[in-house]
Amino acid sequence: MDMDFISKSEIETRTAIFQERLKKQELDGSVILLNSDMFYFTGTVQNSYLYIPASGDPVLMVKKGLRCAQEESTLEKIVPIKHPKQIPDILAAFNYTNPKKIGLELDVLPFNLYQTYKNIFPNAELSDISPIIKEIRGIKSPYEVELIRNALGMSDKAFLAVPSYLREGISEIELAALFEAELRKRGYSGCCKMRAFNQELFYGNVCSGNSGFNPSFFDGPVGGTGVSLSCPQGAGWKKIKRDEIVYIDYTSVMKGYVGDQARIFCIGELTPPMMKAFDDALLIQSEILKMIKPGTPAEEPYLLALKMAEEMGYKDNFMGYKEDQVKFVGHGIGLELDEWPILAKGFKNPILPGMTFALEPKFVFPEGAIGTENSFVMTEEGPKYLSITPDVITYL
Repeated sequence: MDMDFISKSEIETRTAIFQERLKKQELDGSVILLNSDMFYFTGTVQNSYLYIPASGDPVLMVKKGLRCAQEESTLEKIVPIKHPKQIPDILAAFNYTNPKKIGLELDVLPFNLYQTYKNIFPNAELSDISPIIKEIRGIKSPYEVELIRNALGMSDKAFLAVPSYLREGISEIELAALFEAELRKRGYSGCCKMRAFNQELFYGNVCSGNSGFNPSFFDGPVGGTGVSLSCPQGAGWKKIKRDEIVYIDYTSVMKGYVGDQARIFCIGELTPPMMKAFDDALLIQSEILKMIKPGTPAEEPYLLALKMAEEMGYKDNFMGYKEDQVKFVGHGIGLELDEWPILAKGFKNPILPGMTFALEPKFVFPEGAIGTENSFVMTEEGPKYLSITPDVITYL
């Protein structure tokens, strides 16, 4: 499989858009530290500090992995550094002297590191650049969309393989391991990044029957027991039985870009109420896709889904159970699993062409979790599927 080198033109386009926003914010430049942002703007995630000026070429200062950074990134100014306190002197060598206003990723930067950069730039005003980065990264290039589409192709092959090894008596964790092997052998790195604090995810989630009723710390509608209280989410030790829901919700990552998809399986038959709940989840998905147009405020799909779920009688079950319900029906996907747009109440920013997102209407009951999740790209004509796996319950 070829490596995921990002082209020079792709990096230059991203940088130019970012620099225009820096100018509008009257910032002299921005220091980029977060790995996902670093990769987006450089094509490498070696241990580095990236300075993007409002005008001029970026400077990548590499603490560890200089040779790799030079091979992986198309940036021209890539230099070694031993400590971040050297940043001002290195920038001065490239004629970026005494910046007065600097942007930082303050949504993720720990307070102690913020204090470090206040000391490094004692005469500069430090401001939050993360909303601009999220906005820029929210609009995907054709290159990025194709990587997400390929990631969903990886998911498709893994989901289609499930009937070959799902059997009565297999444990959730063994099923998860077999499913993950399907993803791994097709190139999944095993690293799905999230931006939100303390939101950890390993690949995805397998739940069967009432284990899907367990919530977790993860900000999602379905939790699972996990195999340890240190990480109480996802597949556990429970044995899978006949006539119960087998819920598989997994990410797939292709060259850094995330696809997100969930499918339902059953050995035997599900009860009529569970089958109806699945059909109702599909109906909610269908109605949301009909109403979304370029420019639709991001909260409207959620408000519609919430209204439909309550009218269907699922007030206590939609996107979680009662007090454990989450307050969204979808989320952006890209280099991170929690990008813009967030399909939730209060998010009025428009859904624009080029945005990629996962839509996941789901219900949680004491007997298990059921629903669907698919990934989409917004186009000028409306949302288009990136997921390709048939959206049905697979019975064995």
